[in-house]
Amino acid sequence: MQNRIIELSEKPSRLRVRNRLLEISSKDQRQASIPIADVAVLISAHPQVSLTQAVLGELAGSGGVYIACDQRRQPVGMMLPLNGFHQQVRRFQAQANATAPTRKRCWQQLIRAKINGQAKILKHVHGRDSGLSKLVPLVKSGDPTNVEARAARRYWQALFGTDFRRDRDQIGINQWLNYGYTVVRAIVARSICASGLHPGLGLHHHHRESGFPLADDLMEPFRCIVDNIIYQVHCKEEASDWEDDTEIRRWIISRIMSRYEFSNQSRTLFDWSSRMTASLANRFDSSDADFEVPSFGSFDTATSVHN
Repeated sequence: MQNRIIELSEKPSRLRVRNRLLEISSKDQRQASIPIADVAVLISAHPQVSLTQAVLGELAGSGGVYIACDQRRQPVGMMLPLNGFHQQVRRFQAQANATAPTRKRCWQQLIRAKINGQAKILKHVHGRDSGLSKLVPLVKSGDPTNVEARAARRYWQALFGTDFRRDRDQIGINQWLNYGYTVVRAIVARSICASGLHPGLGLHHHHRESGFPLADDLMEPFRCIVDNIIYQVHCKEEASDWEDDTEIRRWIISRIMSRYEFSNQSRTLFDWSSRMTASLANRFDSSDADFEVPSFGSFDTATSVHN
């Protein structure tokens, strides 16, 4: 089985499933067939993509994620599989019964890993980390002093310039950050379901705007990968080119599919997210188990993966 991300954005397409194959057809292109089990994420970004309920059912049944986009081709919805683990009810109960200290310590690990990744990207692209490395040990259980926000204020201006503001509703850099984060969120959410956890029961995030707060929590260490990808696009493109562009989306996905070094090992994000969600599930099951959060190693070792 391969972990493939398929984005339909260039032309009207019709999808159907037959004999466990996802068939994609358009008027001016030969029909393509892909084993449905190989599809990890399916992104419908063109307004004239049609698909049957059977496609959604087969995709979810094989553990895949479906992402719907709006007229601006920005992700607005996500469908996840319901059943991915044979002991799901027991895992749900253990997750719901997790104590506040357990959740806070897990959040501490995630934010330390996130800030570490931010420091690494600044060091990589600008030669200095703007003091972020020194903030990592200041993150206490539950991050009560909100070191995450302090790091963010330094980070965004250091990465994209003093005039940049992280605003999810803005176009340009912000819209492409949104796009990359949505793809990573889908990868993490898929791993959450496969590990028998519920994506709606978060460690820290509880806001109403997101139906997948646990995915928002667990993707924090991986955000720096998207940030680095968008920084590279920003360096290559003129401001006027930051419109809806198929090549930019394709390049973002190809880089997300690369291998990255965490904890001195090179793996894909599919592997890293699966390992982390399984580790969290074990932590909920047993107070003696460790929650293993990958710590970002180096951007220099990223290599492309072609499926």
